[in-house]
Amino acid sequence: MGCAISGLAAKSELADRSREDAAVEHPNEEQIQMIKDSWKVIRDDIAKVGIIMFVRQKKSLKTHIFFLFLIVLCEFLKYVFNHLVEVMSFIEKSVARLDQPERLEALAVELGKSHYHYNAPPKYYNYVGAEFICAVQPILKEQWTTELEKAWKTMFQFVTALMKQGYQEESARQRQLATSPKDRLDKRNTAL
Repeated sequence: MGCAISGLAAKSELADRSREDAAVEHPNEEQIQMIKDSWKVIRDDIAKVGIIMFVRQKKSLKTHIFFLFLIVLCEFLKYVFNHLVEVMSFIEKSVARLDQPERLEALAVELGKSHYHYNAPPKYYNYVGAEFICAVQPILKEQWTTELEKAWKTMFQFVTALMKQGYQEESARQRQLATSPKDRLDKRNTAL
């Protein structure tokens, strides 16, 4: 258990690419309850969580680069804020649907499909969960446990796998649509 911001962890397990091939599981009943209970506390400081997630990503920049970045940031801030609100909204919807896996699956798969159109590839999805966990850990303070961390990681791994599935489905669909009608006719004729 640790957060890169606290110096206790160099890299989050969620962002570790070697775990991508591991079997993904839906959070169990105990994890669902732990996530829901902790979400009640997190929701009260949701803006703080989003800001912490964003600022943590910027700490790695050198000072002079950061000042140049601030110029661009002014124009980009509206987009970033809107995206943070959307991410937090998705997390809230996911927590609400943990007891309804089929609804959660549909939500996450559709989000993955929409990310295809935003050119947001799956290799970045794991970072959201990792940053969220680091941002909420100080908010939950003594309520934060190894078990709660595992519960949140399980949920994010589950949702991320579904988003990747949606992205891949949409990618395949778009490739199929890109095939010209003549090519499709030629392929059908070869089966004769």
